Parts: sequence; structure tokens; C-alpha cells
Amino acid sequence: MNEALLRSLTPSVLAILVRRGADFAAAEDAVQDALVEAVRVWPADPPRDAKGWLVTVAWRKFLDAARSDAARRRREDLVDEEPAHGPAPAVDDTLQLYFLCAHPSLTPSSAVALTLRAVGGLTTRQIAQAYLVPEATMAQRISRAKRTVSGVRFDQPGDVATVLRVLYLVFNEGYSGDVDLAAEAIRLTRQLAAAIDHPEVAGLLALMLLHHARRAARTAPDGSLVPLAEQDRGRWDTGLIAEGVEILQAALARDRLGEFQAQAAIAALHADAPTAEETDWVQIVEWYDELTRLTDSPVVRLNRAVAVGEADGPRAGLAALAELDASLPRHTAVAAYLHERDGDLDTAARLYAEAAHEAPNLAERTHLTRQAARLNARRCR
Repeated sequence: MNEALLRSLTPSVLAILVRRGADFAAAEDAVQDALVEAVRVWPADPPRDAKGWLVTVAWRKFLDAARSDAARRRREDLVDEEPAHGPAPAVDDTLQLYFLCAHPSLTPSSAVALTLRAVGGLTTRQIAQAYLVPEATMAQRISRAKRTVSGVRFDQPGDVATVLRVLYLVFNEGYSGDVDLAAEAIRLTRQLAAAIDHPEVAGLLALMLLHHARRAARTAPDGSLVPLAEQDRGRWDTGLIAEGVEILQAALARDRLGEFQAQAAIAALHADAPTAEETDWVQIVEWYDELTRLTDSPVVRLNRAVAVGEADGPRAGLAALAELDASLPRHTAVAAYLHERDGDLDTAARLYAEAAHEAPNLAERTHLTRQAARLNARRCR
């Protein structure tokens, strides 16, 4: 059973059912039933047209449910005639499904959650972890979002800014989480950039490409994290870097700066440095200042404190960090790094150990634990 194939086909199958007139919640139920049937049937009898098979079975599941539900008798016109069998349309409706999930009637957080569930294929648990809320709370939020978009015409797109945030969250989940969605996020962003002439769409695509270019160097053979400064830059994908920089330059030339363009500019400066020591931290701080002006995000200010520590010295970085809420994710880890740069190894070791307990995933926890152990070993010499 090719689970990756099923995962890649699910969004477009769901989109086809919605385009045919199925409401969102019923369509998703039907697609899930079809996937269960595929897991049962395909190992012994794989179809020649996997997408067409899923569309046919999912549509039948939907029709069966619609016919058996007395409350949906109004759908009789829809179920009178089943569409002809045959190959599924070659058109990829996945991007349109993103727009449906980003409908203006939804809050941005609900739009992101619904898209991650319906299009990205993430579990409710994974989405809840991304939002730092209980799984039951996220399940209720997604259910409400499904009800909201049920009945919405499929030709009514949502907000582009929300779609961009959705795509970026999907990319980040695929880049560092336990579900690899980075390539799909890039594919959809390329498609969006081809369809919409907008500098922020280009900025997001550039940002994704520049981050993705470093992917091979981000982890060691044992799976442990490799910090940016320690990465083997010879393993970075220069083709993706060149493409990302070219797209970014064209977007910036339009003089309509947005947050994704600013983030991409920071990533481009990192990519442009032959070594970590040659990084232009002064210019990176300037871009973080722009990004702060655009977003006023505490996370941006946290990252800016690191850049200030590199550009103006660790004590300047600690001063910038002191202005932020200590409960911010990664605040303790940043404090540990800056204290180590300042030569206070005792404080740094203690903070690394504290940060390890706060880490959101095993890879980060292991990295921070090793940092604490490294400093403790140096102190004992």
C-alpha cells in the first residue's frame, strides 16, 4: 500500500467532491471512507487510475450517505444521476480547496486548522500541538469550521493572506515535524505564484526555497539537529538558493514590502555567507527591524535579539532579550546561547538544561541536553 500516494491524492479527491456539490463535511467523510476501502482493496487489486478510483468510490459513498439521510432530501437533484466513470480530471483542484478553507467566514486560526486537516492531512493531535491547545479543543474548532464552509460555493475564494499563512505553516510542519509536507507546500506555492501576481506570494515561495535548500545539512547522520552556524554549507542546494534569491529580488523591486519578503531577505543573507563568520549580521538586524515594524511579533523580536547578539555582542543581545516575555517559546534557549557567548558558562549550562525540558520535540530536546552536557564537561576540566 502506497500511503504517500494516498496522502497526495486525498486533497484533490476531496476538492472534486466539493466542486460537484457535496458539502465540505460530508465530502470529507466520504473521502475517508474511500481511503479505508483503498487500504482494504488495493494490496490485492491495485487500480490503474488511483485518483479516478478514489473519486468514484468516494462519490458513491457520498451518494449512499445522502440518500439514506432524510434530512438531506433536498439533494435529490444532485443524486439523481451519478457522473460517468472514467479517468479523473487532470486539473488539480487542491489549490482551490486551500481557498475554500480560507473563506472569509472563518477566522484565520480556524482556516489554518481546517486546511491542515483537510488538505495537509495532519491529524487533529498534530494541529493541536502546533496551536498549543488540547486536542479536544482543536477537534471542536475544526468541526465548527467544517460546518461553516458547508454550503459555501466552491467558486468563492478566501483571503490570500490567510492562504499564505496556511502554506507556511504546512511547510514548517513538513520541514521540522513528523509529517513531510514541505515539498507539497512548495508545489502549491509555486502554483499560487503562477496564478496570482503578488509580491508576498513570491516572497513566501522564495522563503520556502531558501529554507528548503538547507534541509540536507540540518541534521546529522544520527538524526540530531545541526545549528545553522555548524552546518556544512557544501551540502546546501545552490540551485534552490539561486532560484529563491532571483524570485526575492524581483519581488523586492516592486517596492511593496511584506513580512514574507522580509523573512526571505534574512534567509538570503544567511545563504549568501560563505561561512558563518562572514554572515552580515548588521544587515540582518536591519531586516528584523523591518519585520518587527510589519508584524510586531514577539517571536520576531526574539530572533532579533539573537541577531543583535551577533552584530553588537552578547550583552546587547541579552539586553534586547530582557525586554521580552520570558515565557516565549525558545526564550530560555536563546538566553542560554547568549550567556555562553558572554562567557558565563554556569548560567548557560543551567539554562540549556531548562530549555531542554521545555523543548517541543525530541530532536530539539536532545540538542539542548547535549549543549548543557558539553558546557558542564568544560566546567569540570
